[in-house]
Amino acid sequence: MNFHFSAYMYRLRSIKRWSLMRSTATENVAEHSFHVALLTHLLCEIGNSLYGRSLNSDRAATLALFHDATEVFTGDIPTPVKHHNPRLLSNFREMEEIAAERLLSMVPPELQHKYGPLLSPGNHASDNIEDAELLKYVKAADSLDAYLKCAWELTSGNREFAVARDQLLEKLNRLELPEVEYFLEHLAPSFDMTLDELSEQNTPPMK
Repeated sequence: MNFHFSAYMYRLRSIKRWSLMRSTATENVAEHSFHVALLTHLLCEIGNSLYGRSLNSDRAATLALFHDATEVFTGDIPTPVKHHNPRLLSNFREMEEIAAERLLSMVPPELQHKYGPLLSPGNHASDNIEDAELLKYVKAADSLDAYLKCAWELTSGNREFAVARDQLLEKLNRLELPEVEYFLEHLAPSFDMTLDELSEQNTPPMK
C-alpha cells in the first residue's frame, strides 16, 4: 500500500502566499515553513542562552515545520479574509481540522501517533505541556516571518506592505517576549540592508 503524505507535503511549494498583495518576490508555503522553523529555533536558543529558559529548540523547530501543512488542501487564506468575522474564522478552523485529519490518514499507521500532534497540535496541546509552551514561539516566529517579508518588500520600494508591516510590529510588541524584542533589535535590521552592505560590514578592515 502506498502512502501519499510526503508527496502532498512537497506540494506546499505550489501554494502561494500573500495572494491579495502586489509583491516584488513571490513566496510559497514551503519557503515560509522553513523560515518559521529557522526563526522558532533561533528564538528558543535566544531564550535559553539569554533569558534562562529551558526550551527544546529542536522540538519547537519540528512543530514549526508542520505548522501550515494543512494549507496543501485549504490554500493560504489571507489574514484580512479569515479574520473578517468570527463565523468565517470558525469555519476556517473547521476546514483546518478536516485537512489535518485527511493528511494524517495518509501517514503509515505505525507513524500516526508521531505526526498527529504535529499536524493538529491544538488538539494535543493539553496532553503535552511542553508543546503548548513551544507553540507560543512558533506563533511568534510565524508573525515575525511575515513582518520580515513586509520589511523586505518595503526595502524594495513596494509600499503595498507598509500597513501590514506596522500591524505586524504592533502584534509582535504585544507578545511581550524578550526573545522577539532581542531579534527585532539585533537581527531584524540586517533585512533592510543590501547584499553589498551585508558583505562590507563583515569584511575585516584593510591593513
